[in-house]
Amino acid sequence: MQRYTTLALISIVLVAVLAGFFVYPKGFGEKNMPWRLGLDLVGGSHLVYNVDLSGVPSKDQASVLNGLRDVIERRVNLFGVSEPQVYLGKSGDRSELIVELAGIKDIGQAIDMIGTTPMLDFREVLGEGTSTQFLPTNLTGRYISGAELTFDPTTQAAQVSITFNEEGATIFEELTGRNIGKPLAIFLDGEPIEIPTVQSKISGGKAQITGKFTIETARLLVERFNAGALPAPITLINQQTISPALGAGFLRSAVVAGAVGTGLVIIFMLIYYGFFGIFAAIALLIYVALTLGVFKLVGITMSLAGIAGFVITIGMAVDANILVFERVKEELKKGLSRTASVAEGFKLAWPSIRDSNTSSIITAVILYFFTSSFVKGFALTLLIGVLVSMFSAITTTRLLLKVFVKNNKVK
Repeated sequence: MQRYTTLALISIVLVAVLAGFFVYPKGFGEKNMPWRLGLDLVGGSHLVYNVDLSGVPSKDQASVLNGLRDVIERRVNLFGVSEPQVYLGKSGDRSELIVELAGIKDIGQAIDMIGTTPMLDFREVLGEGTSTQFLPTNLTGRYISGAELTFDPTTQAAQVSITFNEEGATIFEELTGRNIGKPLAIFLDGEPIEIPTVQSKISGGKAQITGKFTIETARLLVERFNAGALPAPITLINQQTISPALGAGFLRSAVVAGAVGTGLVIIFMLIYYGFFGIFAAIALLIYVALTLGVFKLVGITMSLAGIAGFVITIGMAVDANILVFERVKEELKKGLSRTASVAEGFKLAWPSIRDSNTSSIITAVILYFFTSSFVKGFALTLLIGVLVSMFSAITTTRLLLKVFVKNNKVK
């Protein structure tokens, strides 16, 4: 049993050492899996858009807002922004969309990509000659599920082939069915680009736009259709930019604060618990390495709030050790042997450790699912940190004590 205990301890230490190299900014794996840093640490832009829901029925507003968020996420992902944060907010009766673009260099191009909307719609044509007018229909770009660049087989002119989703395909079939032999106008951004005559009912949800496109304009249109048409108009009302230098300063301050805090906790444990404090210090360093390894492996975007959540869990990890050590000291005073005191100390401390950590886990889960933005980052790092700290207290510290108590190293 002693042999397996020692092997388990060595395994944990080796994993912690590897995790340390993994999380170090210049360690192995950094090229293929770098740290993901938030807007406040790496710099970037914070954009706030007003969402115009005046033309959307009340019962559909929630779904339109969620669809809008999804479309904007796809757009900024196509732009190549690392870990964009897109979420909805409320300001009185006004609905807002908040977009955080970390590490972005060309903010003007990003704003153009987010807000430029290829407003595609199909209109029926009424009347003839000078009395001709266009009647809007409910078939718009919001029903497009995909688009691709194609070329006319005869003229080799660039054209855009679009595919509607199931609902859009049904609308398109009905629209072409009632306009056989009549012109059907296709408008892009309010301008007619093509007015073909419908030859027959078109099923299957596919159509081609053969306006006078250059290859570049057709390709751009395809990209924007694939990103999704905005289901509601948006207007940029606020823009805040954080410089990379300022973000780097925040990062240095956060790292220094975390290191100093960890060092002070270790010094306190060494002074107050003596030789027991050495075990606590080793367990704490292993905890820090493992937790940071999990953060990076999972791909958490670290922000100042996330770092704050992690620093808090460092103190919570030590709390568990304090509970165990106090119980062990009480059992030693009763005259139990060192081995029995350690076993009994862990047994008696476990309910307190379990209950305190469970309450923290519940709090973190509530914060994560019922808040947004930086609060979610805080909640996520807190949750992961608490879970790893429970493992550290119950596994790492116990293995350390078992190995060294068996070898009569604890006084």
